[in-house]
Amino acid sequence: MFLLRASLRFLLLIFTVSAVSGVQKLTVTPDRGTTISISNPQGKGCKVCTGWRRCSTSVSLQSNDPVALEFDCSKPQDVFIVEIVKNIECNVKSCNGHIIQTDSGSLPLLDFNRRFTWNLKASGLNAFKLDFANTGLRQINPSERCPDRHTYSLEAQQATGNVALGKYCRRGTISSAQILNQGSFSLDVPAGQKLQNDQFDASVGEEIKSLAKISLTLAKGASSSELLSPNYPDSFPDDDVMEWYFEVPDKHKAVVQFGNLTEPRCLKKETAVEYHSKGRGALVLRLTDTQPVQNQGSFSLTLRNCEMDRRRTGSPGLSLNLKVSALTTSSPVTCEVDLSTEDLSLHIDKLKPASDCEMKMNLVTKEKITVTSRSKLSFQDCLPEDLLITATRVIGCSHLRDCPKATIPLLVPQLPSCFPSLLSSITWTLRPGQHGTVQLTSPSGPIKQALPGQSCNGSIFIKLTEDDGTVIGHFCPRGAIQKVQIHTNVSVTWTPTFQGRIRRSYYKHVLNATFEKEISERYIFTVSPSKDTPVLLATPGWPVGMKPSSTVSWIVDVPPKMDAHLMFANLSQPKCNTRHTNIRVQRVGSPEEDYSRREDEEAESEITVSESFYLNMSNCMPERGDFSVITKITLQKTKNFLLTIILSVVAALLIIFAIVLAVVCVVVRKKKKQLDHQVSVYNPNGTNFLPGYNGFPKTAEDSEYHVYASIEDTLVYTHLLKKGAELGICGEFDTYQPFTGQTDSQKPPVSKDAGSDNMKTGVYRSFQYPSQQAPPLPNRPPSQVQPMVDNEIYQSEEERSPTLGPRMEPEGGN
Repeated sequence: MFLLRASLRFLLLIFTVSAVSGVQKLTVTPDRGTTISISNPQGKGCKVCTGWRRCSTSVSLQSNDPVALEFDCSKPQDVFIVEIVKNIECNVKSCNGHIIQTDSGSLPLLDFNRRFTWNLKASGLNAFKLDFANTGLRQINPSERCPDRHTYSLEAQQATGNVALGKYCRRGTISSAQILNQGSFSLDVPAGQKLQNDQFDASVGEEIKSLAKISLTLAKGASSSELLSPNYPDSFPDDDVMEWYFEVPDKHKAVVQFGNLTEPRCLKKETAVEYHSKGRGALVLRLTDTQPVQNQGSFSLTLRNCEMDRRRTGSPGLSLNLKVSALTTSSPVTCEVDLSTEDLSLHIDKLKPASDCEMKMNLVTKEKITVTSRSKLSFQDCLPEDLLITATRVIGCSHLRDCPKATIPLLVPQLPSCFPSLLSSITWTLRPGQHGTVQLTSPSGPIKQALPGQSCNGSIFIKLTEDDGTVIGHFCPRGAIQKVQIHTNVSVTWTPTFQGRIRRSYYKHVLNATFEKEISERYIFTVSPSKDTPVLLATPGWPVGMKPSSTVSWIVDVPPKMDAHLMFANLSQPKCNTRHTNIRVQRVGSPEEDYSRREDEEAESEITVSESFYLNMSNCMPERGDFSVITKITLQKTKNFLLTIILSVVAALLIIFAIVLAVVCVVVRKKKKQLDHQVSVYNPNGTNFLPGYNGFPKTAEDSEYHVYASIEDTLVYTHLLKKGAELGICGEFDTYQPFTGQTDSQKPPVSKDAGSDNMKTGVYRSFQYPSQQAPPLPNRPPSQVQPMVDNEIYQSEEERSPTLGPRMEPEGGN
């Protein structure tokens, strides 16, 4: 029982450690002939480990054997990218494989974003061909996504670099693609999306003279296809050629249009478009020319670029949208439209009165048609550019209590297939009633304002306007604005670009609308900036100023451990007649403002806020001028000011300590030098001096005497006196008598036996004993004046003067 409990506790401990550490384990078995690459594009942080704990930010699996993988973070699917690669080679007759969509080998990696890539290579300078006839593909804008979450990409690989031929979705008019020499075909699938089984055959292509050749099969009746130049929206490669082939049904004609055209500055040759059709010679035109109607069946279109001048920075390259529309040559196209259940109105306007287009509604020819219920329509010889088709819908109530309580999806309707043109725009008018507010959110993620420096590369624009036509702003997908609240009637207009014209094949979910209680401001935007992308927020109506006396607020969510750096740019202030304009910043939950600026005040144009905050702006009643501003918000990591202060204080203390230490060292060294020089020197004349910095003693005429107050017995050199007595110079003595006269800086001592009051002062006199005179000074030349270690007192036995005889020990000494 004890062992069982211990085992359970050990297993629980292991489970707890594994859960805390956040390690994830997977076992992957690559399909035969494929390579699975798992990489962390950041190059740091989370790592993937294989056997024997070999860990790295990337791993490549090639063998068909099971491999155990271990990730050292809790959510590796947010960090790592998985790519499954297979190579296909073609000889002059056939290819050794086909493109088969299967995820059996990568199924354990279903939670990761996956890319399936097939690299294809033809022999020599031949081309390989991919057949899409079973499903068909259609080209989309690089920023668009496919409804089924399966996005395909084609790429040509040249010696000068790789060229992106485009992104594609299933179900379209593209039937095949040929790429010269070598290229790749990729499929991107988001995390959690199972791969749809499919197959595209690979074979040896034709002899082509272009970078690639894309073939399309146009549908019967009124239809259109939209294409993009290679590398769009960037430039088509320098001095290169691209070809499209269009298979046109019998008794149909085709119309070609170029949109969003940018042309380069050419050094050699010129940009051009060539038309080739069976039984006709080539037709070469400039891109700006009116493109002819193709009435004689299938044809090919070749786009040629020149040798571009790239010496100037910002020089544009060649890029364009290509739209090809097919329609019957003479017979009318009829269809029935029923909008009685859609609560929608369709408006069809004939743009060119002189065109051959003929529209009928319920057998009556019209120049303008409005469809609100069941109607029978017919179109004959109508080209896409002849018609403008728009849709409107009104959703509202007189009182808030009568408004719909549920969320209202704003959907783009399907158009009947008989329409010769696509939907140009749709407008929803939302009326919340008195004391109501319209709230808008995007089902596909946050949106952003279309502003300079924050352009919309997608295929749609969302325009918000008030009832009187005042523009609130233009918006597009992939931004930071989570929610928009408007305290008035508002119109939402969804407009696709030329490339993104609304297709008939599916509904597009634009926004969600709800009716809420009234708010204090006229507009409120809820914003959640991301770490790596600055956010630009403009006042409503920008670049035109805000409406007089109107207000707007942004609620900005700042993540933990982050600071928001605000910069107010492009600020335009009016001269106010009444009230003032105001820009205020206040942290959520704080009673105090962090920033406030009126039009008549000078204030900083930048501020940093460390928490979520409100950004409020209000306009005055202008006398002249407008109030408008763009606010740039950038997230930064929070700086630890306390740690900075502590480190600064420690650094300052270290500097002070170093200075004090240096001063102490200097003082100690100076003291040491003084002590080294201040050595007492014996002078029998009664004056002591310190050699070194103090110099030699002054003469009796200009200096006072300095004598010892007492001399210890141990310091009396009695051997000199005894020697003097032997020579008859000094009398007998026992010990040296202490000196009782003047000392230090006092006047020179005077003998008591002098008996004269008028003895001269300031003149050197030998110290005299009471009974006899002092011994005479040794007679030394100047060359023998040496430091103390060389004087007579400390001479060795060999160097002692022979006249003094042997050294005698002092009496009464130690």
